[in-house]
Amino acid sequence: MIKAIKDYRTLIKHQTKSSASNIEKYQLKAIQKLVAYAKQHSPYYQEKLSDFHFETLPAFHFFPSINKNIMMEHFTQINTEGLIKEDVLTYAIEKEKNQDYLGYYKNKFVIGLSSGTSGNKGVFITPKSLTKRLPAVFLARSGLRIKELPFRILFLLRVFSQGFNDINAPFIKLKYLSTMTPPKDIIETINTHKINILMAPPSLLNQLIPFSEEMTVKLKKIITYAEVLTQEDKDKFRKLFNTDVIEIYQASEGQIASPCKKGNLHINEDLVYIELYDKNNNLIKKPNVIGHKMVLTNLVNYAQPLIRYEMNDMIVLDEPCACGSSFRTIKKVLGRHDDILYFYDQHHQLSVVYPDLFARWIITESDTIKEFQVVQEAIGRIHVYIDTMSEFNTDTLKRRIQNELSKFNLTANISVIIQPIRLPEDKNKFKRFIRTIHPQ
Repeated sequence: MIKAIKDYRTLIKHQTKSSASNIEKYQLKAIQKLVAYAKQHSPYYQEKLSDFHFETLPAFHFFPSINKNIMMEHFTQINTEGLIKEDVLTYAIEKEKNQDYLGYYKNKFVIGLSSGTSGNKGVFITPKSLTKRLPAVFLARSGLRIKELPFRILFLLRVFSQGFNDINAPFIKLKYLSTMTPPKDIIETINTHKINILMAPPSLLNQLIPFSEEMTVKLKKIITYAEVLTQEDKDKFRKLFNTDVIEIYQASEGQIASPCKKGNLHINEDLVYIELYDKNNNLIKKPNVIGHKMVLTNLVNYAQPLIRYEMNDMIVLDEPCACGSSFRTIKKVLGRHDDILYFYDQHHQLSVVYPDLFARWIITESDTIKEFQVVQEAIGRIHVYIDTMSEFNTDTLKRRIQNELSKFNLTANISVIIQPIRLPEDKNKFKRFIRTIHPQ
């Protein structure tokens, strides 16, 4: 495993130092190879791609996209391994019920069952050959340094998988706990096993804060995933746990972005091809423009070709990074498009507030806030649920939010409620923003 990590780091260094034009040439060839394979082995793409040819990346953008609903409806026809959706789904659900996440389906595939934040099940297959390789890629791009060996990693996941279990090797020991494990038990595990790398979603790290002083070991690094890491949370974790905090950006659909040596997120241009579109559906080619739609093509998973797969993740690109990589840099992960909050302005025109800004107003109001959740049930009507570590003045936060909104000439009916906030007991991601309306 260590040799594989070193090999991938050498390869990554070479790839990231390539020019932007060379990276695009690599991506074009990788997509052409993927499409040729899909045409030959996927009944769905045999039909959809039969008359489709492209010689440039802009021409590739004209190919129709798919989404989770289309992918699941045509799962049997899309995959190139002859797998039947009903059989795979039954297997995945049974594994979930039994909380048995190890092993390979048909001794060849890792099966991932995802509901994301939409509640619609998605089934993702990864061949064993790829699961044996991706953990090394994952660690090589996780911001961990070989000189920090040995790694004693505690991975807090809602579900585990054989792919992560394969990470274990000399000098790299990985222990798994469910995110539903009581915080005191997590702290005890960290102390008992002398954990030095903690990997967890931000929402779970917030649950650990009241017990942080009970830790008897020094963490080398905290790595967050699965949820948006706000700058405020990052600063808070760094201070309370006295260690570096970095973020990785991974989804069931692919390894989207990883941190560089300076801690900035870079799109894994050699693993995925990402198209970003603004609110007017124009392709984004420059930094500091809010992406309202992401279209992903997984360049390495041939078993389940995801070709121009639509995701509602919202990100903002940054200027080129000082690390020297030509892989695009992500300035900010805003969340999902369905996290946007809607308000009326003074002229009764519909306006939006992005979740990262709304979260900042809440988080920076008080250090006693352990977690929060925002629910919008009507335009301009917001319920803010607060889980606190001590007494908290709800009126103060209510006035803060209303004052911030007034700076944009927006008004809202805000209620602030103090109550315990529990993480999901199923494998759904924790959602800080829940919107039950869908304005056009």
